[in-house]
Amino acid sequence: MNNPGLLQRIFKLQEHGTTARTEVIAGFTTFLTMVYIVFVNPQILGAAGMNTQAVFVTTCLIAAFGSILMGLVANLPVALAPAMGLNAFFAFVVVGAMGISWQVGMGAIFWGATGLLLLTLFRVRYWMIANIPLSLRVGITAGIGLFIAMIGLKNAGIVVANPETLVAVGHLTSHSVLLGALGFFIIAILASRNIHIAVLVSIVVTTLIGLALGDVKYGGVFSAPTGVTSIIGQVDLAGSLNVGMAGIIFSFMLVNLFDSSGTLVGVTDKAGLTDEKGTFPRMKQALYVDSISSVVGSYIGTSSVTAYIESSSGVAIGGRTGLMAVVTGILFLLVMFLSPLAGMVPPYAAAGALIYVGVLMTSSLTRIKWEDLTEAVPAFVTAIMMPFSFSITEGIALGFISYCVMKLGSGRWREITPCVVIVALLFILKIVFIDAS
Repeated sequence: MNNPGLLQRIFKLQEHGTTARTEVIAGFTTFLTMVYIVFVNPQILGAAGMNTQAVFVTTCLIAAFGSILMGLVANLPVALAPAMGLNAFFAFVVVGAMGISWQVGMGAIFWGATGLLLLTLFRVRYWMIANIPLSLRVGITAGIGLFIAMIGLKNAGIVVANPETLVAVGHLTSHSVLLGALGFFIIAILASRNIHIAVLVSIVVTTLIGLALGDVKYGGVFSAPTGVTSIIGQVDLAGSLNVGMAGIIFSFMLVNLFDSSGTLVGVTDKAGLTDEKGTFPRMKQALYVDSISSVVGSYIGTSSVTAYIESSSGVAIGGRTGLMAVVTGILFLLVMFLSPLAGMVPPYAAAGALIYVGVLMTSSLTRIKWEDLTEAVPAFVTAIMMPFSFSITEGIALGFISYCVMKLGSGRWREITPCVVIVALLFILKIVFIDAS
């Protein structure tokens, strides 16, 4: 980092109107806004029976790998890390509700990521992004947001199971409910005041209060990274490659496609790098990097990897090149030595972050043309069925099918793209021949 000439040649700082100092500060800012994932991801995957200390290390490793690779290969100010939403779907639905082992479930994520890489290599990814309607893309995003929020409400004890009414409000005076709610409002209030490290502040404050109340045991701050052999090499690739897992694999692939692609466009647009068509420089390299990172991430047991919208916090203070992403990646490597802190974070401390992510993701529903029921109904069905069916796969399936039904029923069948027809038919075949068997 001490050789301006080298940094200039690699990242073309002057051409982008930035300096090494600005990029380093932007990278540090981005890191602070997204470092919460190293505390939240182990908790979520731990619910699937995975070793949380090992997941902490692999989360740091893949965030470093993806971010540094994005910076060096694509020279874009975009950091990567394990995706929120898909990790919850994996842990609470695929493993928890369906009873599939985490090894097989992680194998499904691997094949979904491999499918995404193949779609990128053969340029099908661009065709799918361009041909899947906005209403379905928004419905998927909002549905995942509602799904994540429900997991957060459950982890905090704000919402509990009830045999009479399905769900009910928990004990509102318990530590978990009060601190989970406090964590959420800390994030929401700080974020409304444009304080980018809101999530990190919330996790720290609620964990410290939990420590004072005796809910949390102090385990130290620094330690050498934990061994990761309990998860790396344990993914069951053969066991997950079967017809019964097809819908899950396809869902992982489809969600990762929209999530990462949409974030890349959003961050580069904020950086002033996109054109009027939404394309940006080195787009092909960026899509390759995020696809490869997802494959590697699932193989080492961290779920799908995606570009993080938190990168926009670094862009907002001047980050314009891949140097910002490289700095973020290096900081993720350093944080591996803080693993005892991850073990201290109670579920309710991370719950506020999950609920807040739900707020951000459901805000996309404003883009729907609600006066057009052929667009509104599919978006609504997609979004609402994810939390109600406790399955991202079913939400996507019913969304695509309802889109075709609405367009056909209203005589607007010409608006159905071949891509939507193919996806809807695949899901119908899954329902008829796999779910019904």
